[in-house]
Amino acid sequence: MTHKRLLDCCASDFTCMDKAALLYAIRASEGRIMVSETIAVTQPLLNNVTNAELAASQGADILLINMFDSENPQIQGMPAGIAADQTLHELQRLTGRIIGVNLEAVDPQFAVEHDDIWKMKPGRAATAENARRLVEMGAKILVLTGNPNNGVSNQALGLAVSEISEAVGNDAVIITGKMHGAGVVRESGSAIISEEDVRWFATQGADIVLIPAPGTVPGMSQQKVTSLIECAHAHGALAMTAIGTSQEGADVGTVRQIALMSKMAGADLHHIGDTGYMGMALPENIMAYSVAIRGVRHTYSRIARSVNR
Repeated sequence: MTHKRLLDCCASDFTCMDKAALLYAIRASEGRIMVSETIAVTQPLLNNVTNAELAASQGADILLINMFDSENPQIQGMPAGIAADQTLHELQRLTGRIIGVNLEAVDPQFAVEHDDIWKMKPGRAATAENARRLVEMGAKILVLTGNPNNGVSNQALGLAVSEISEAVGNDAVIITGKMHGAGVVRESGSAIISEEDVRWFATQGADIVLIPAPGTVPGMSQQKVTSLIECAHAHGALAMTAIGTSQEGADVGTVRQIALMSKMAGADLHHIGDTGYMGMALPENIMAYSVAIRGVRHTYSRIARSVNR
């Protein structure tokens, strides 16, 4: 296919886009890509419309699905009668967007039993088998990260990157990093990620390094995030800033501030989290973030473009 900015891509472009073309499209968009994360298993805000569809309607380019169990695939709000293994393909068809899925790299040293909603399941683990299964199901992006209290460490993430990169090769873009401590207290606050971690993730096979957005994790200033992003770029990886601290449910002014700080820090992609209320960011914050980083022209173009184009 011809190389295009992701900003200008239609649903038909996304359907046939391989890893190299997707990475080019992101890079060529110069920090104007909106990634919205939603939870697969919670009741959707609009009852019988998936949270992913609602996020797409507010300007998201990439839809990231959290808590999607590859062994028991379902997304609440999807139409009835869809074969389980076609869930992600159908979501891409309905939304006309790139679909990504989270996998979690639990470190046995930090794993604890809990009964929170985030409780781990084998189908969400960052393994080669799950990664291959998700790619077959239609995921074009795999995000190796961790949910609260699950004991995900940077060490475990780096090892999982290597295994999954080898397993899926050029079939999926791999993003790696943590948005919060994910159950490892010594890797929280300003110690959540170091330049050494960034370098290691990149050399293990991460295409994009995930870094908490400025103002979301204690100590993650614009200056610190800038140096981490520069390190990622120096080692050939792109960088995605992420809001994973429920500030996706803050006021619009706060979200705009995070957006501009992330852009000034050098983010190639901008992620907004899944728990404004439980399940997705406040819809108005997805829109406000998108407008802040690229204006109404690109935001409305993404919203307005027919999925049949």
